[in-house]
Amino acid sequence: MGITGIQLLSLPVADVDRALAFYVATLGFDLLDDTPMGPDRRWVRVRPKGGSTSITLVTWFETMPAGSTKGTVLESDDLEGDVARLRAAGVVIEGEIAQAPWGRFVTFDDPDGNGLILQSTTA
Repeated sequence: MGITGIQLLSLPVADVDRALAFYVATLGFDLLDDTPMGPDRRWVRVRPKGGSTSITLVTWFETMPAGSTKGTVLESDDLEGDVARLRAAGVVIEGEIAQAPWGRFVTFDDPDGNGLILQSTTA
């Protein structure tokens, strides 16, 4: 099989500017593209610093309402530091860091309710 990875994930949002601010300013992602696609659409793509998979913030898929994505996993090499930084930025993270056989994690939502998992995988 020739599949080598995931290039792009579409994440449904209601307000591209609000989502862009969250992913870039709050999570620290890089902005890769912000290009008009007609009168009411934009191609906005972000990616974690040093990551290979990018996320496009979409509003135009009727079958993907804002906030409908759950379980997007973000890897951290400083879980405690990232959790403290996110909480200081106003992100609601319920509970404390949980332990699992594969590593440690917390869960939270983006401004639209898309569920994110921030984890530190055990080698």
